[in-house]
Amino acid sequence: MLIRWHGHACFTIESAGKTLLTDPFDSSVGYAIPDIEPDIVTESHQHFDHNAHHLLKGNFNLIKETGHFFVEGYRINGFLTYHDEFKGKKRGTNIIYEIITPDGFRIVHLGDLGESLSRELEQKLMHPDILMIPVGGIYTIGPKEAHNLANELKPSIVIPMHFKTKNLKFELKELENFTSKFENVEKMKELNLNSRKEVENLHLKVIVLDYE
Repeated sequence: MLIRWHGHACFTIESAGKTLLTDPFDSSVGYAIPDIEPDIVTESHQHFDHNAHHLLKGNFNLIKETGHFFVEGYRINGFLTYHDEFKGKKRGTNIIYEIITPDGFRIVHLGDLGESLSRELEQKLMHPDILMIPVGGIYTIGPKEAHNLANELKPSIVIPMHFKTKNLKFELKELENFTSKFENVEKMKELNLNSRKEVENLHLKVIVLDYE
């Protein structure tokens, strides 16, 4: 499995010859539009910086609802949450996607989560191989809340997203506000895993991917 970060909450996950892309953004966000033809696209909510699938190439399966899906070898479960701490009254709903790749990796992409999770949903999402979590605050949970939630969910690997970079054209908090709370932090161009054995002995390892 190969994971690349394209900026903001947009990743590609490649497994068994199929590519899933999360939360595509438009050009106003500041990052380059991914030059990719995905097989599957997931959208956590319908804001311009997460739903620009019309800018992507090719024909793909689009998932933007809650529910359970099996597409191109991926098992995908979408859970309803909120984009703010007021049950969506400020910014609407958000979908957390649990993604099980064809080669068996379990990934949880939190989208633009803006609230505390219920204990019931926490239990469903516990112990993923990889947790993709927003850390920039303002529109989502912030660094402190993200740190606490990562500790609750106990993933092997934590990949931060949705934070301030030199390309982003609106204000979010800096990544260091989140990573400074962890002991095991590594920067990588991309994350390439050949077997789940590579993550079995990891606990809360933070991997910061490079979008450039």
